[in-house]
Amino acid sequence: MITEKKTQFLVDELDQLKKDGLFRPLRVLGSAQDTEVVVDGKRVLNLSSNNYLGLTTHPRLKSAMVKATEEWGAGSGAVRTIAGTMTIHEELERRLAEFKHTEASLVFQSGFTANLGVLQSLVKEGDVIISDELNHASIIDGIRLSKAERSIFKHRDLDDLERHLEKHRDKRVKLVVTDGVFSMDGDIAPLAGIVERAEGFQALVMVDDAHASGVLGKNGRGSVNHFALDGRVDLQMGTLSKAIGVLGGYVAAPQPVRDFLIHRARPFLFSTSHPPGVAAAGIAAIDVLLAEPERIERLWKNTARFKAGLKRIGFETGASETPITPVIVGKGSVAMDLSDRLFSLGVFAQGIGYPTVPEGRARIRTIVTSVHTDQQLDRALEAFEQGGRELGVIA
Repeated sequence: MITEKKTQFLVDELDQLKKDGLFRPLRVLGSAQDTEVVVDGKRVLNLSSNNYLGLTTHPRLKSAMVKATEEWGAGSGAVRTIAGTMTIHEELERRLAEFKHTEASLVFQSGFTANLGVLQSLVKEGDVIISDELNHASIIDGIRLSKAERSIFKHRDLDDLERHLEKHRDKRVKLVVTDGVFSMDGDIAPLAGIVERAEGFQALVMVDDAHASGVLGKNGRGSVNHFALDGRVDLQMGTLSKAIGVLGGYVAAPQPVRDFLIHRARPFLFSTSHPPGVAAAGIAAIDVLLAEPERIERLWKNTARFKAGLKRIGFETGASETPITPVIVGKGSVAMDLSDRLFSLGVFAQGIGYPTVPEGRARIRTIVTSVHTDQQLDRALEAFEQGGRELGVIA
C-alpha cells in the first residue's frame, strides 16, 4: 500500500499516455526474426525489424555461434580489462577494422553504449560537440554525459554547421557528430559536405552508421565508404545488431582512439564482454557481407518497390532515401490506430509518436528487408491501402 502511494505519479503518467492513445504493451514474438513472425500468437508479415539482410537466421552465423559456444563456453566471465578479452574478441575487432578501412576498432555491448562511451570520454570541459538536431537518442545522451559544451546545428544544414564551427573555432577539440542514416526519417547525412566543412576548422568527425552498416557502401561498409571518404572520417560507430544480425556496437577509428577508450570509456570498462558465440557470429556476418553482395542489391530493389507502392496509394514518406520508410499520418493516436488495423490485416508495422518524433509527424515506421518477396510486399501494400482508407488517412 505504501509502495502504491509512492509510485502514484507513474500511474498518473501512464494514464495520460492511455488517454492520448500512446500507451503500447510490448509485442512478444513467438518465432525467429524473419519476414513473417508470430506476434502475440498471430502469424503476421513483419515490417518492423532491423534485420535488413536476413542474417539473424543465416546458417553461417548460427553455425559459428554454436561452434564457438561449445569451444569457449556460454559467456566470457569478466570485463575486457580484467580477464574477459578472448582471442575471438580481438579477431572480431581486427576484422571490423579491416572491413571499415580503419586502423583499429573496439567493440561495445551495444550501439547505444558505444555512443555513450565515446562521447562521455573523448572530449572534456572546454571542448565542444557539434551535433545534428535529429541525431539518435544515444548521441543525445552521450552528449549529456560529457562535460563538453553542446552545440546543435539544423538538420543536414551545412551552412548552419559552418556557423557553429566558426563560433567554436578556438575550442581545444571540436567534434562534429551525425547519424549516417537517420533512424526515424530514413534520410542520409550530407557526409561529404560535413567532412569538408569540418576539415576547414580542424574538427573531428564522428558518424553513427547504425542504419548504414550493411546498407550503404561497397559490401555494406557504410556511409563513409558510400561517399568515398575512407580515411577522412575520424570515428565510425557501427552496430552488430541490425543488418549484421547479432548484438553489439563498435567504434572503428585510429589506434590511439581505441587505446584511449579502453582506459576511459565507462561502458567498456564496467561491462562483461560479449559471449564468444556472439563474437563468432559477428565475424561470420562480415564473411557473408563479403561473399553475398546480392543481398544488398535485393534490399535496394525491395525498397524501391515498396516506396513506389506507398506513393501510388497516396501515403507520405517524407525525406526517406533508404529502407527506413516512414508512413507519416500526423497524430500519434492515428498512427497507433493504423498500426492496430494493419495488425488485424496480417501486417506487423509499429506506430511511432511523440516524443520519438515531433508532434504532428507521427508515423508507421517500416523497414523492408532483402528477404521479403515481391508477393509479401504486395500484400503489405494492400493492407496499407485498406487500413489507410478505412481510417481516412488517404483519400
